[in-house]
Amino acid sequence: MHSTNLLLEEPIRMASILEPSKPTFFPAMTKIVGTLGPKSRSVEIISSCLESGMSVARFDFSWGDAEFHQETLENLRAAVKKSKKLCAVMLDTGGPELQVVNKSEHPISLQADALVVLTPDQDKEATPNLLPINFSGLSKSVKKGDTIFIGQYLFTGSETTSVWLEVTEVKEEDVVCLIKNSATLAGPLYTLHVSQIRIELPTLTDKDKKVISSWAVRNKIDILSLSYTRNAEDVRHAREFLSKLGDLNQTQIFAKIENVEGMGNFDEILGEADGIILSRGNLGIDLPPEKVFLFQKAAVHRCNMAGKPAVVTRVVDSMTDNLRPTRAEATDVANAVLDGSDAILLGAETLRGLYPVETISTVGKICAEAEKVYNQDVYFKRAVKCVGEPMTHLESIASSAVRAAIKVKASVIICFTSSGRAARLIAKYRPPMPVLSVVIPRLKTNQLRWTFSGAFQARQSLIVRGIFPILADPRHPAESTNATDESILKVALDHGKTAGVIKPHDRVVVFQKVGDSSVVKIIELEN
Repeated sequence: MHSTNLLLEEPIRMASILEPSKPTFFPAMTKIVGTLGPKSRSVEIISSCLESGMSVARFDFSWGDAEFHQETLENLRAAVKKSKKLCAVMLDTGGPELQVVNKSEHPISLQADALVVLTPDQDKEATPNLLPINFSGLSKSVKKGDTIFIGQYLFTGSETTSVWLEVTEVKEEDVVCLIKNSATLAGPLYTLHVSQIRIELPTLTDKDKKVISSWAVRNKIDILSLSYTRNAEDVRHAREFLSKLGDLNQTQIFAKIENVEGMGNFDEILGEADGIILSRGNLGIDLPPEKVFLFQKAAVHRCNMAGKPAVVTRVVDSMTDNLRPTRAEATDVANAVLDGSDAILLGAETLRGLYPVETISTVGKICAEAEKVYNQDVYFKRAVKCVGEPMTHLESIASSAVRAAIKVKASVIICFTSSGRAARLIAKYRPPMPVLSVVIPRLKTNQLRWTFSGAFQARQSLIVRGIFPILADPRHPAESTNATDESILKVALDHGKTAGVIKPHDRVVVFQKVGDSSVVKIIELEN
């Protein structure tokens, strides 16, 4: 599983590129987030997605009702039991998304150089000359010369299904636009995006709050993807809202960066959020094409140095309809891994794509190949330098555990944790071997009932590169005043052997708290 120390900076035998890759229990260290929907909601398909490498299931509430998503989630739970693969649940809010409403669902053909009117009157029928929208404040937000984009699924870039508009006139609540390219819009809803213009709507809408208060609470979601995050206050507001909803006070918030406002406030957002999702569909509209890669690299680097997960979207759009990605897309996935991304998020490819399982499998294989040539040594030195001195006790021990594992060529790092923080710190230093995170539940009480924490923390680590969690028996203590608890270590070792990442005579690095101290042990296994 771990790196063969092959680096892109060194000569590579071309013949070695053609050698088949060995299948492994963990398809890749980089995680895959799959969006579940019409083409990927049966128990059979979801089971296959889990087997192929999906570790986080995303439920996109910008479409579909709670009942539809609940049925899908019940199927996910059945698939988890069937496949014995742990999976986290991510809820993606709709946010202040503007949409064109086509109640008739008839295709609408728009011709280049013609005029079309955007109106907030949703009672009117959508035609090639008139498009109803779900926002009454557009006329107050735009001016002549502004650019508006309309597409079926967050900007596929296909010129037959997406259209560019230029504002020519504002008439009271209506906005008159010149159509820049011919396109056919098909389906009931299309997303509308105004380039580099702030829309005066709350980031966490009333509709989002209703969904979270009901569906999310009922299902104890692990991660909230906060769409259209524009500043740190958006994250604080969402966290305050979650804190009042029982178990959701443990839910992590991932800020979804989708426009130049969020990009401009990136550092403060990163400081407040638990992770970042780079929504390159919307960003690709707000940013000039030649600037997109710069933002991706800078943003992922900042996430890496902060030890927070970075998730990249929109990598294999063509696999929505095709069995193979384009060469550019395959390279894009690999570059996201080499940049340091923790996870790849698949949207339309698994939501309504024809090949959800094959897409997950293909992306996982590309990630695994890129990980083989990831320059961990350069990354490690950069991460240590960025932290500076003095390091915290825990960070020092975590980085030492990774250094020791590399020096002794350990097959895995086993980390005992209750909050998951220690495992995330180890993963921050990108060890080339898997981190088996043994999450030991803690017994807690709110004076009304006793509960075990741990399940949230185990599932939440499924979006972090390199961490593979195991939820331990709650009777085992997270800390020990004696040596490492042999029985729980045996469980972790047996899991590693079953996964095929631990073999006889391998060396294993163990990270555990003993009393008030954190210790790193090196164990050499016998037969």
